Amino acid sequence: MSKTLALYAGCLLTALLPCLTISGQQDVKQYTIEQFLKTTSYRGASFSPDNSKLLVSDDSTGVFNAYSIDIKTDKSTQLTHSKTDSVFTVSYFPNDDRFLYTADQGGNELNHLFVRETDGKVTDLTPGEKLKAQFAGWSANDKYFFVLSNERDPRYFDVYEYKTECLERDMIFKNEDGFNFGDISPDRQTLAFSKTTNRDDSNIYLLDRDSGEMKLITPHEGEINFAPAAFTPDGKELVYITDRDSDFKYLEKFDLATAKTSPVLKSDWDVSTAYFSKHGKYFVVGTNEDAKTHIQVYDFSTMKPYPVPEIPGASISSFRISSNEKDVAIYASDSRMPNDLFYAQMPDGKPRKLTRSLNSEINPNDLVDGKVVRFKSFDGTTIPGILFKPHQAGPDAKVPALVWVHGGPGGQSRVGYRGLIQYLVNHGYAIFAINNRGSSGYGKKFEQMDNRNHGKNDLMDCVTSKQMLINTGFVEPDRIGIIGGSYGGYMTLAALTFQPDAFECGIDIFGISNWYRTVQSIPPWWESQRKSLEKELGDFSDEEYFKSISPLFHSNQIKKPLMVLQGANDPRVIQVESDEIVEAVRKNGVPVEYLVFADEGHGFRKKENQLQAYKSILEFVDTHLKKSNSK
Repeated sequence: MSKTLALYAGCLLTALLPCLTISGQQDVKQYTIEQFLKTTSYRGASFSPDNSKLLVSDDSTGVFNAYSIDIKTDKSTQLTHSKTDSVFTVSYFPNDDRFLYTADQGGNELNHLFVRETDGKVTDLTPGEKLKAQFAGWSANDKYFFVLSNERDPRYFDVYEYKTECLERDMIFKNEDGFNFGDISPDRQTLAFSKTTNRDDSNIYLLDRDSGEMKLITPHEGEINFAPAAFTPDGKELVYITDRDSDFKYLEKFDLATAKTSPVLKSDWDVSTAYFSKHGKYFVVGTNEDAKTHIQVYDFSTMKPYPVPEIPGASISSFRISSNEKDVAIYASDSRMPNDLFYAQMPDGKPRKLTRSLNSEINPNDLVDGKVVRFKSFDGTTIPGILFKPHQAGPDAKVPALVWVHGGPGGQSRVGYRGLIQYLVNHGYAIFAINNRGSSGYGKKFEQMDNRNHGKNDLMDCVTSKQMLINTGFVEPDRIGIIGGSYGGYMTLAALTFQPDAFECGIDIFGISNWYRTVQSIPPWWESQRKSLEKELGDFSDEEYFKSISPLFHSNQIKKPLMVLQGANDPRVIQVESDEIVEAVRKNGVPVEYLVFADEGHGFRKKENQLQAYKSILEFVDTHLKKSNSK
């Protein structure tokens, strides 16, 4: 479907919402939070050298650990046994069953990179205090791998080359000017970097490893984004993503010998990712199509598309092709199916499900599909989002609702499974996951609409969405609250502060209350993105402006019940952000509930903490949004 047609269809859907939702209600079995949390989350997918197994992480023990899944039998074998910090797998080694994984300490985001030997021994490849490291890929010949680390300077990530066999390393790029690593050529002689001027302007540089020359390859005037995607398998060209002369991101390529650029692929939506299979047979492109990822595979020489394994109705979050280019591991989900791992053969084999993440006690028919809808905001701007209607809801059985605001700024609510959303919907709450102005995925003009305007027009989108919910005919007009995490948590606080009569209550999940303090305390490893953040948020030295949009300094206006949840180790939104807003609102005599998790950071990974958090959220909204406290 073309973007124009999709937008027309979305607007038509909005106009028809009252008609589309008049169908009768149905009874539904309600599930406890304990049942929802028996669902297993899976992450990562790396083929073993013989392509017989896949390396994954799952949280079936309560925290994420490493597992191998036998592709023929679906049997899962636990490989690590952490009880505290989550283990996130990275990759098997190319020629043996050693593997790499990453972990931080209590959610502080200071990830180290570890190797787990075949005998179970674990070695920290990036030892030290207060450093952050990440894997950056294998060399084409598999003899080396690359790691980024800020151990030398907490602001910037240097590039290290490790020998696959002995694990000795060399620094191959000392980063002293805020470059962001993109890719390395197959011969390991050319490194591609991006460098950010601001959120709307960036460049690509190529480093010659022998000479040390760093060359700008995207000189331009005005604000244009350029980001390296991948070197071609022959090393002659670099494919990159840009929005030059376009509202949406697309693909071009740069010839290293001639310095000429040429188009590769344009779409009616943002190209979000592009990469080659091991030997270059397949060129994989992901596009963000109306809050859902679409994967297409091409022959790069002709850009002729291959048929690809399909999972109808699902959104694909990962598409990993094996080194022999015969097998593919796919993560996919929909609103009623959590992220599950599928195996298929290339190019168009039928996918076979390897995992069953949803708790077998839960009937997926009792869950609901999220529907993309659009509405006109206060100024006529069309705002998209995802609407979840409870099975119980109808014109004769109106339900309370929550406006769900994503993180960011610049994030996006996407089609797919969210356990907390389904839990709340299952218990009779309509949810509208709004993609307010400033959200990504709808073109750079839409994304730029909230620049230095936070807590204002984007907040009014949230307020205006209430009328869309009321127009459905199944939402109680005076029973609408707001919920969000991170930037969405800020929007919750902003709503209760600057639009104090708009929502009946708010749930702030590690949200910013004092912007000036937050921008002064951003983690040092965000240094290369500082100018980008300033372009969007405002001059970090402008204390008066940041205080003007900070709920903490206007907290006397808050009069509706508030719930706040916070991780004590959060490096982005530090705990004092929540401590102070809670104290200030309590002085107003307003009901406030506050939960702090001592072993969490920016997001709650441990199931025992999720259980307490999600159960408390339901109890809070039941108290303040339902006419009866009965469930």
